[in-house]
Amino acid sequence: MNEPSFPSDALFPLDLQALRPIVSGQFSWAAWERIIDERGITIDRPAHTAHPEYPSIVYPLDYGFIPGTAGTDGDGIDVFVGGGVQGLVGLILTTDHRQRDREAKLLFDCTPTEIYTAHGFINYDRTLLEGVLVLRDDMRTLWDDRLP
Repeated sequence: MNEPSFPSDALFPLDLQALRPIVSGQFSWAAWERIIDERGITIDRPAHTAHPEYPSIVYPLDYGFIPGTAGTDGDGIDVFVGGGVQGLVGLILTTDHRQRDREAKLLFDCTPTEIYTAHGFINYDRTLLEGVLVLRDDMRTLWDDRLP
């Protein structure tokens, strides 16, 4: 199966906010959900564990990657995994100022609260790492799905 392409750009600076509607409309949500279903997600940084190189950074959610994929950094596509059941709900377009790269971090089975948590985690210190949230559906839909 051919993997859908990921939005990336090696040039600096780039207005990630301007990319939000383009990515939202063009991203292959269903294709990436199928890839996750087929390959699974390897959690290499469970919730509440420290980053291996920066021990002061503690992951608020399970964090891992999709085996057999490659992001712009050459490693597997990154994924935050929540406790919900909604599937692939969004992604965060990130700029890592230390590594000088950009990538997309997927949000899988994340509840609305977990989406806000992942977004806040990425944007904790924007001099190091910053990201723009792109949702598959609007946040209100995600909240409505949680109502009885």
